[in-house]
Amino acid sequence: MADGWCTDTGESVYRSRDAVKNLRIRVRIQRVTSTAALSQHLHQQVLSQQDRGVIELDTFSSQTQAATSDAEELVVGWQEKFFSQYEVDLYQTESNCQTPLERQYHTEIMAMERSKRRQNQRIFTYTDFDRFSKWEEQAQSLLIPAQSTPTFLAERMANVRHRRQERRPVESVVPKSRLITWEPSEEFIKNSHIINTPVQTMHIMGDLGPSGKLGLKENEYILCTIKADGNGVITIKPDFNNNRGAYRLETQGEKREVWRLYLENASSDIHAEEKEREQRMYRDLYTRHKDYLNSLVGQDFEMPPPGILRLIVNGEIVSAQGYEYDNLYVHFFLDLPNNWSSVPFHGLSGVTQTCRTSSVGKEDVAFFSYPFSFETFFHKEDESDGSLPQWPVLYFKVLSLDFWQRYRTEGYGFLVIPSTPGYHRMTCRTWRPLQSGTVAELRRFFIGGAPELEDISYVRVPGTFKGKRLSRFGFRTQTTGSVTFTLNCIQHARLSNTISAFFDCSSNILPL
Repeated sequence: MADGWCTDTGESVYRSRDAVKNLRIRVRIQRVTSTAALSQHLHQQVLSQQDRGVIELDTFSSQTQAATSDAEELVVGWQEKFFSQYEVDLYQTESNCQTPLERQYHTEIMAMERSKRRQNQRIFTYTDFDRFSKWEEQAQSLLIPAQSTPTFLAERMANVRHRRQERRPVESVVPKSRLITWEPSEEFIKNSHIINTPVQTMHIMGDLGPSGKLGLKENEYILCTIKADGNGVITIKPDFNNNRGAYRLETQGEKREVWRLYLENASSDIHAEEKEREQRMYRDLYTRHKDYLNSLVGQDFEMPPPGILRLIVNGEIVSAQGYEYDNLYVHFFLDLPNNWSSVPFHGLSGVTQTCRTSSVGKEDVAFFSYPFSFETFFHKEDESDGSLPQWPVLYFKVLSLDFWQRYRTEGYGFLVIPSTPGYHRMTCRTWRPLQSGTVAELRRFFIGGAPELEDISYVRVPGTFKGKRLSRFGFRTQTTGSVTFTLNCIQHARLSNTISAFFDCSSNILPL
């Protein structure tokens, strides 16, 4: 006889785009005693043997009717209030009503008593606004025994779910330091591990006391818990029976009576006309949003003026490796030669975050993954000049800064922006100035500091240099590590005689 029970009492999560107010659940409970269960089992055997000439006993029919007489069925809507016998006795006295909601309950109960049209006896509900919404969190249910204690997280979550019961203003405080706790303690994890999603809760309860003794709190049990949030997520515990056996609910006390629980989704299906109207509304909404985005972006490309090349560089400083000290960062800027310009108020320099090195193979590598973006324009004023244009150059220097604020220059380098559009991955070697003598090396090791370039563009021949030769005689350098870059170059221009004279339009420029 126990094979017909449904033992899967876990919760189920549903997602719905329909309003949660349309949810309907049919709840049915039925008392089962040992005598009635045996009578029903024998009665089914007698019915199966009628074809063989076995006579049905009237006692079986009478006992089966007595076993099924103590049952109740009720259709419950979302946040629909049904009063228990305890609430009816409590709210009949107006002095027991403390809040406007309870005074409204008093009015409804008095009207119900006058009309004598009460729909329920044992099945009732606790909505999200009831006074007993905190008590029922720890009430007896068919899933959690009465003697079990709620966990720490359950208590904290109960306070979050019912925070509307205490409307106290809370001042938001943003800490000025330690926004990230790198080594959280166990107490910090417990206090911070709280889901703060607004959730409405509703409980379908059952008064499973003896007939004639309804209204006692110890006989109230949770039959079903329903939770819903603003994202259309509905959680039901336990799930609908779905053609499975009934849930078994055993009461506490001396008698330990057994009840059957059936849950069924009684929500009405949407009509074909309403479904079509809803789909049409969603299509119109998506179309309007698409038109709005198109109005922001536009239908055409932003065209540069004739005779001007537009160069967009989206790059990334990937990593640096092979340097002497740890805690590296990179300072860089873009140098524009003659006939090149940039967008006003658009920064052409930057500095990465300080990054620790990690061992990769035999070398220590600092992974920056620092993105940058430049937008420049080339315009040839003197069209009679047949010389090829110079491309922008990205100068950079690698530095280190340790725990004692010792600052050291690790290397200088440069990168010429490629003349071909597309993706490029480039690794640039660096060097640093070297001062002769042991004192300079001791100073670099103990207090930091090292010879530096006054003008970083002298890493190569600077664009502003007017001479024929740049002499570095007597200037000692030391090769250090390397820095890896990735570049995505986009070239955009209108076809003209000036542009065609300097560039290969079939491979280098995106003609529009």
